[in-house]
Amino acid sequence: MTERLDQLAQWARRQLDWPAVELAVASADASFRRYFRVSRGQESYILMDAPPAREDCRPFVHVSGLLLALGLHVPEVLASDLEQGFLLLSDLGDRCYLDALDDSSVDRLYGDAIGALLAMQGCVTPESGLPDYGRPLLLAEMELFRDWLLDRHLGLRPRGAAADALDGAFSRLADSALAQPRVCVHRDFHSRNLMVCEGHNPGVLDFQDAVIGPVSYDLVSLLRDCYIAWPRARVEDWVLGYHELALQTGVLRPEQADEATFLRWFDWMGVQRHLKAAGIFARLNHRDGKPGYLADIPRTLGYVTEVCGRYPELGALGDLAARALEQL
Repeated sequence: MTERLDQLAQWARRQLDWPAVELAVASADASFRRYFRVSRGQESYILMDAPPAREDCRPFVHVSGLLLALGLHVPEVLASDLEQGFLLLSDLGDRCYLDALDDSSVDRLYGDAIGALLAMQGCVTPESGLPDYGRPLLLAEMELFRDWLLDRHLGLRPRGAAADALDGAFSRLADSALAQPRVCVHRDFHSRNLMVCEGHNPGVLDFQDAVIGPVSYDLVSLLRDCYIAWPRARVEDWVLGYHELALQTGVLRPEQADEATFLRWFDWMGVQRHLKAAGIFARLNHRDGKPGYLADIPRTLGYVTEVCGRYPELGALGDLAARALEQL
């Protein structure tokens, strides 16, 4: 056991008043955070190790409080040492949506997730202290696609007119995102961060990067997941079901978006998110030594090429994504 893990175990032992603590890896993470499960008999807890030089625990603590106040099923912070970067959390189990989703379960599980999403969107307001998901961040995320996937991973460097076309597509995608109503955005509301829980489904994890931003963002994360794909017709049915519920709950107003407008927002938001994700997956390989995410890039770019093919304004971006896909 490393010195830091020994410190984490001793800290947990003091918080729990247990004579000894053994750490078992609970989950992998794309960040520098690590999660461990500690248990004794029927008691089980999660320890977060977030090195302060790399990660800040305060957003996790803040957002956990916001979501718990709404009655959402998220880990409760039972103890914290922000200077060391240690959190003791309630345990939501070890069965994530990705392990449970199939044709017979998906409607029920996604229905639960959309209910939780609407609660979060309808009740967490811009006054909650969450950061703004504005144009600078939207554009910076898409630049990850250019810098890490195209350039670093594939050696593709758009120049001249091709670079201008890429810039133009990024700008149009940001415009579409900024035209949407603004709500609480989890930013990673997908099958690896949603836990199957009896009685209070879903458990929601990894919310520390929450912001106030476009209403369709988390729906795209859920329905066009980087880790599992569904037929477009089925996805559109779910999107329109969400649209109806969002109107009923007041998350959306009728004058803000009819079905066609909302579907376009959803499609274009997905392109922005999947450009970011493809860039992050490449960065995880080259910068962080985590090659496992490379296997998810083809599915992610496949969404980009499919959606861009439906919108002439994004045609050049779709062609570039298709070229990248061929070289993977």
